[in-house]
Amino acid sequence: MSIVHSDVLGEFQQDNATPHTSRIATEWLQKHSSKFRYFRWRPKSPDMNIIEHILDALQCAIQKRYPPPLTPTGLWTALQDSWCQLPSALLQTLIESMPRRVVTLLRARGALHDIRQVYQLLLIFN
Repeated sequence: MSIVHSDVLGEFQQDNATPHTSRIATEWLQKHSSKFRYFRWRPKSPDMNIIEHILDALQCAIQKRYPPPLTPTGLWTALQDSWCQLPSALLQTLIESMPRRVVTLLRARGALHDIRQVYQLLLIFN
């Protein structure tokens, strides 16, 4: 089997979306999970992966291109161009949303019971 994800870089993650929890995907993970580290998200956990939003913006930009990229090199060039044209406000908004996302996640997991804990956590990020 080829390397799924390097231990040096982190752990394999999936967000329990329906395609990731299909029978075939679940069976594959059970069969191969001893070969890589696998981070198990709780079902319906709050969205912590801001990269998905960036990838969505890039995909949208690529789909709007005319003519569309027809070769791998053309796609790579289009992705680089689209990356450079991403509004910095989008990236800043996503970064600034992380404290709220962390609080939401901790609340969902029952780790925050007191509003004072929420304020203390938000102070750490500011």
